[in-house]
Amino acid sequence: MTTTKQAALVTGANKGIGFETARQLAQQGYTVWLAARDQQRGENAAKELAADGDVRFVALDVTDDASVQAAAARVGVETGPLDVLVNNAGIGIAAEEGAPSTIRLDTIERTLAVNLYGALRVTQAFLPLVRRAAAGRIVNVSSTMGSVTTLVAPGNPLGAYGTSYAYSTSKTALNALTGALAVELAGTPIKVNSVCPGFNATDMNDHQGVKHPSEGAATVVRAATLPADGPTGTFFDDAGPVTW
Repeated sequence: MTTTKQAALVTGANKGIGFETARQLAQQGYTVWLAARDQQRGENAAKELAADGDVRFVALDVTDDASVQAAAARVGVETGPLDVLVNNAGIGIAAEEGAPSTIRLDTIERTLAVNLYGALRVTQAFLPLVRRAAAGRIVNVSSTMGSVTTLVAPGNPLGAYGTSYAYSTSKTALNALTGALAVELAGTPIKVNSVCPGFNATDMNDHQGVKHPSEGAATVVRAATLPADGPTGTFFDDAGPVTW
């Protein structure tokens, strides 16, 4: 049986920005699928958000075809059309990062496996459900570190982060996916955008970020709930447009 409420799915949602995104969407009345690869952590997170609305855990490993297909099948049966898809799951292998002249190819491959191929795998599996929604929204959680314009700008504000080649490249590629999907889906009610949530205190940066994950989530939710006249094929953060 399907529901009549709007539905959203957030990957990597058992903690950090994904968790807060799930919370905020639930508070806005969405049935939220909290997707995570770790069943125990995912179930615990969904229980923690029970007071915020209808939050349901679904097991989903973005690097595993069978896992993604099973999640899409379950969502299709239980809630039907998917109004919001948030590709939030991501990794950064800080201990192995470096400049392009020295970084190991294996580090790049493992980073892309989640940050690009994972997002693409999930999008391909869930797009039929997004197409069934009245006005679907796809949000790719990116980073200004993926902005080539920023990287090569004089006085690059990213500083040392410019040497995190694997992570930066994965987000550049994710932005390219955003643009390509927006072009492919032009003429439909579906909007596809990249967002940079900013430097939030999460496990990925050992909680060195200067923002609470709820602040980053607010930018994600803004893209997830754009009105009919909102943009598609764009990249923005809480301050406005970010250069590609």
